[in-house]
Amino acid sequence: MPDDAAVARDAAEQDSAFAHPAVLPDATAAYGAHADQVIDFYAPRGAADRGAPLVVVLHGGAWRAPYDRAHVSPFADFLARRGFAVANVEYRRGASGGLVPAQGGAGPVAGRWPDTLDDVAAALDALPGLVRAALPVADPHRVVLTGHSAGGHLALWAAARHVLPESSPWHLARPAPLRGVVALAPIGDLRVADELGVCSGAVRQFLGVAGAGAGAGTAAGAGAEAEAGGAEVLFEERLVQADPAVLLPTGIATAVVQGRTDIVVPQAVSEAYADAAAKAGEVVGLTLLEDVGHFPLIDPAADACAVVAEEIAQLAF
Repeated sequence: MPDDAAVARDAAEQDSAFAHPAVLPDATAAYGAHADQVIDFYAPRGAADRGAPLVVVLHGGAWRAPYDRAHVSPFADFLARRGFAVANVEYRRGASGGLVPAQGGAGPVAGRWPDTLDDVAAALDALPGLVRAALPVADPHRVVLTGHSAGGHLALWAAARHVLPESSPWHLARPAPLRGVVALAPIGDLRVADELGVCSGAVRQFLGVAGAGAGAGTAAGAGAEAEAGGAEVLFEERLVQADPAVLLPTGIATAVVQGRTDIVVPQAVSEAYADAAAKAGEVVGLTLLEDVGHFPLIDPAADACAVVAEEIAQLAF
């Protein structure tokens, strides 16, 4: 468990990142009928009429409903002020009002299976057409995916859809035309994140198998044991569909930026993803930032945010 000083530091970093007022987009377009199936677009500030690299942002928040794209809109604006065109993607998250047991009490459910992944796939598939209409300044041939925390998972996953089994509804026949991915403190290895209890059981909730896992079979009766065993089988099956650490190699340039003092998604999760890539014959750049926790990576007031922008620029330009 993190000590009191680490918890206090994390809270201060979160307060700083969330203190910025939301920045309204220059345009918004829908990629589906649901209210959450929208993308906000930010035009590059002071850029030429055409040719700006496009950064696609997938927000974090443990795939839970209380956290939407508004909290990364200052980060999107920060990137726009550095000359990028930006697409800030919203997607369906845990059912609003749904409560499940979590550390310290009840909390919102993480994600919807399969809706969350349906939405990310649909958003990326629709993006080229939406960009042409809403943000013609963007260069569709220079696209970089980035995402923070759970959004980092989604960015890594979206770049790996061509590695999915052909039977998957999200499978692509060829790699997406990306310059690369910059994942920020991503939940990039779902198995390791689950073992570490990241975000109070969010991984299993996201996969729709919250009843599985250590201790799930301790309830009385053979029925409970069988139910837990079935959930564990489902957990393994869905990892094949959803875990970026399984969907390797991708052949797409990938960088991970991670704070060494992150207690929300610990460094071990990013290291596990990078190790899995190496075992698959792929090199993933892993930048570890000293004295940086989870939230400075998306905080325009933090030096870490400038590091993130530079990592994106190295792929985009």
